Amino acid sequence: MIGGISIWQLLILLVIVVLVFGTKRLRNLGGDLGSALKDFRGAMKDSDGNDVDETTQDARKRPEDPQLMDELGKTKPNTGPVEEAQQRNAKRDESERRD
Repeated sequence: MIGGISIWQLLILLVIVVLVFGTKRLRNLGGDLGSALKDFRGAMKDSDGNDVDETTQDARKRPEDPQLMDELGKTKPNTGPVEEAQQRNAKRDESERRD
């Protein structure tokens, strides 16, 4: 007995499903579901970390980003690209307000 459903109720439900959908359609559905799971597992195994997408590359420090040093010789984060983007957005917003 699973959650208040007996084995007889499950068997009756199975018979109704087979009568409504037919064995051929259920077999095709099972095969499609199985191949979809097989493809999904294969895709998960293929992406073992060697593939780097744009978001991952942008999220971590790229080697071409220069290290900025402050006056005490400590490294500080390179916020140049962020500041440039903020300036571009400010210019765009200003031009939109004029229009």
